[in-house]
Amino acid sequence: MPTPVKPRFDTFYRHEALTALLHEFAAAHPSLVGVEAIGKSYEGRDIWVVTVTNLATGAPEDKPAFWADGNIHAAEVTASTAVLYYLHRLVDAYGADGDEGRRITQLLDTRTIYLCPRLNPDGAELALADRPRHIRSSTRRYPYDEEHIDGLTVEDVDGDGHILFMRIADPNGTYKRHPQEPRLMVPREPGEFGGEYFRLMPEGTLEAYDGLTITVNRDPEGLDLNRNFPPQWRQEHEQVGAGPYPTSEPEVRAVVDFIVRHPNIGAAISYHTHSGVILRPMGTHSDDDMIPEDLWAYKRFSAIGEKASGYPAVSIFHDFRYHPKEVISGTQDWVYEHLGALFWVVEIWSPNAEAGISGYKWTDWYREHPIEDDLKLLKWSDEQCGGLAHHDWKPFHHPQLGAIEIGGWDRFNYWRNPPPHLREREAARFPAWMTQIALALPRLELLRTEVRALGDDTWRVRLAVCNSGWLPAYVTRKALANKTVRGVIFEIHLPDDAAAGVALLSGKRRIEGPQLEGHAPKTSLQAFVPSREVTADRAVGEWVVRAPKGTRLALTARADRAGTVRTEVVLD
Repeated sequence: MPTPVKPRFDTFYRHEALTALLHEFAAAHPSLVGVEAIGKSYEGRDIWVVTVTNLATGAPEDKPAFWADGNIHAAEVTASTAVLYYLHRLVDAYGADGDEGRRITQLLDTRTIYLCPRLNPDGAELALADRPRHIRSSTRRYPYDEEHIDGLTVEDVDGDGHILFMRIADPNGTYKRHPQEPRLMVPREPGEFGGEYFRLMPEGTLEAYDGLTITVNRDPEGLDLNRNFPPQWRQEHEQVGAGPYPTSEPEVRAVVDFIVRHPNIGAAISYHTHSGVILRPMGTHSDDDMIPEDLWAYKRFSAIGEKASGYPAVSIFHDFRYHPKEVISGTQDWVYEHLGALFWVVEIWSPNAEAGISGYKWTDWYREHPIEDDLKLLKWSDEQCGGLAHHDWKPFHHPQLGAIEIGGWDRFNYWRNPPPHLREREAARFPAWMTQIALALPRLELLRTEVRALGDDTWRVRLAVCNSGWLPAYVTRKALANKTVRGVIFEIHLPDDAAAGVALLSGKRRIEGPQLEGHAPKTSLQAFVPSREVTADRAVGEWVVRAPKGTRLALTARADRAGTVRTEVVLD
């Protein structure tokens, strides 16, 4: 028996340790797990993808597949934890008793799971450094390859491993101490004067400080890899961080190349942090512009995700825009709008919900919320996080500003990511949902083969297949509209040796058949008004061949997202 791999979910793995861990999984479970580098990051680190399937039941590319990735944004490392946790559950539950074991065994026997725990290894490595910086994505400088010559650069000034806030007393400051809780900084009210006020700014150092003016610099590494995907790509003045052109960045190009080379991927999830919400397409268009059948499928699977995870599921366009006049594009637009596969973004973790705050809208809360919410969060920090989510203010002699105080919210460890003791709990919300999506994917199965003699050396050969999955073989109507999937392809493989005396008399060696429906009900009344296309999940390929009795012929049926069936018939 192989030694089981026991990853830790209360810690974040740096690149070297993550690499070792993934290869440990592959070594411990060689019949289930494979690891490959699909490309290099900007700084030359491997981007790892783990392939999980039972190799004894077929090659990975011959099975319908599900993709999950995480950590496209540098400091959102709990996204890696979520993907690692699913890998752990897959190998741990395979072959086990109970409902989870039964479902995961069926999953890996019939489907392939592709997992990319860390799409952005450079950014994550910087976020996890001893003296960290929390940039958005890639470490490549963009849009200009040059150092800041003035302004405040956000970084860990006092070397304690945290990037917090600095406060300076100033009668014209925007913030004041809360009257009952002096640790907490709250905004001044309109028209308020005569109190003790402060200026707040991120922890960092200043260049060319003139003693008066402070501007917080954008990170010189200004790329957002999630804006570098092809669809709805826009230039910097319309979409900050999108890069000079679509897929300009090696991390994005590696993912795009891999998914395009694996048309068996029919559904995907990308993990981010934070907000505690499941996001569905579209990002740039209203639900009214969506193909109704696709919208209905999205809502059905999103509701399953809500029930399994406890996170609400919402539309990106309608419910999760950073500004009401702006739209967001990213991986979800490429996977669904270009390829026509199902796709969700999961924003893991909500400190607000953890503190008992309810009734808020995710992105709007940061613009304005009641002071009572801050008090609830501070109470949560004290009682559930040992006071570490919010650091008490401490004096510090700043190299440019002189006497200041450093403290406030620890955004990396308690806002962008859950505290260590809650990371496994958050990651455990999603495996059941992912498994259910993957088990609903289309799957091509052999119904039967038929050989009928039409003469001494003439035979009719038939290959019948069906889609045993819930979803149709094309997965979405968007895929049909974009012509990214074909119907089921039947092939007969004749011997290359002309002396074998085999000839095709009727039918083509390669036949494009129909699109196969799944077993999802096709009408809203379901059993009361069933579909007229009773066997739309089945298709038949047929040929007439001339060949000696006893000849063996290989037959294949394949559908891009439903997998491949391989069989052999004997002319007898």
